[in-house]
Amino acid sequence: MLKKIFNIIVYIFAIIGLFLTAGFFAVKYGATDTTGIIDSQQANFIEGAGVVTEPGTSTGPYYWSTLPEWQVIKSAILKDKAVIYRASATADVSPRLIISQLAVEQLRLFYTERESYKKFFEPLKILGSQTKFSWGVMGVKEETAIQIENNLKDASSEFYLGKSFENLLDFKTTDVTEERFTRMTNQRDHYYSYLYAGLYIKQMMNQWKVAGFDIAKKPEVVSTLYNIGFSHSVPKNDPKSGGAKIEIGDYVYSFGSLGAEFYNSNELLEEFPR
Repeated sequence: MLKKIFNIIVYIFAIIGLFLTAGFFAVKYGATDTTGIIDSQQANFIEGAGVVTEPGTSTGPYYWSTLPEWQVIKSAILKDKAVIYRASATADVSPRLIISQLAVEQLRLFYTERESYKKFFEPLKILGSQTKFSWGVMGVKEETAIQIENNLKDASSEFYLGKSFENLLDFKTTDVTEERFTRMTNQRDHYYSYLYAGLYIKQMMNQWKVAGFDIAKKPEVVSTLYNIGFSHSVPKNDPKSGGAKIEIGDYVYSFGSLGAEFYNSNELLEEFPR
């Protein structure tokens, strides 16, 4: 009997190990990535006419801004106004660019995690913090966080920002993995989530600026790059907006187009001006 119990325990741990290993490789090789799209409308080309609004919204509020989910997100963002500004000042990037990515990540989360939204986010008016494949309220993956850290130190990197930025993400303990996870998933203080996101944006914007393409006022591009990552950030004069497919109600957006819609909207404009 003891031998049977032992064998059962071994099999259970073997199965758990198999799932954890499969999850690791799924994340590593992009199997968990959301299906991406490229905006096909000519107006969504950066050299074109600007951002395309959804049908019927060109003279009124954007569709997502009329939804109750957005009101929850909006209320939660306002609670974090001071910490967002602190992180944006440290990263030297527009706070509105940070919350443009935050708005998309939260809308996506609220529509994919409906049970959590109804139980926690809606009644408590809080932001959703991820702890699995992507971390924190900004949805930054662990491998992206590590590259952000490395880019701060590597003077040979095209994403290097200079000596004044080198020590911004230094760790205080020897358990770097645990400290990174804790700082980015802290539900009580989102400072590091915003700081990592701000530095992520700053590094890619700097890469493009050095290459001769200033995208500081092109939120479609910034949001697209935020979603598709460092490896796909290739400076050029005709980038297209796109990225992961985001389904909000009856509408389908790309990550880039939804981020740009928020940036160009009047939502939270007084608190976070363009």
